[in-house]
Parts: sequence; C-alpha cells; structure tokens
Amino acid sequence: MACIGASGELTDSARRLLAALDPPAAPDQVAAHVELPLYRVRSGLREMAEAGLVEINDTGACAITALGRSLLHPAT
Repeated sequence: MACIGASGELTDSARRLLAALDPPAAPDQVAAHVELPLYRVRSGLREMAEAGLVEINDTGACAITALGRSLLHPAT
C-alpha cells in the first residue's frame, strides 16, 4: 500500500488512515473505522511510520505526526 503518490500527495488510503488517527488509535481500531483488513492497515501504518507521517508507540498505538498532519491538511 503506497502512502504517497508519484506527485508527492497522499494516496486516498493513506489519507483515510491518517484521518482515523485523530485521536491516536490502535491498528485494530483504525481497521474497523476505515473498513480495511487489519493486515493492510498495519502495512500502511508501518510505511507511513517509515516516512515520518505516523508514530507508533511501545504499546502499538499510532498517532499522526506534525508532518502527517501537514500533508493531511495542507495550507491553502
């Protein structure tokens, strides 16, 4: 699951996952909210964590970072 498209914008699935992280949530809660399989959510969250868009804490809860928030809600 790619999180950033070729032109640098968030993909639709990444946008949905990031939006589901306000407030921070566990992957299973995100999967239920966005109605995607848990394996796809976990994969997407890992990819976005590597890109600096999401932080995953020791308990597995995920939170959107400032970078992720700026891509989700770009200034117009």
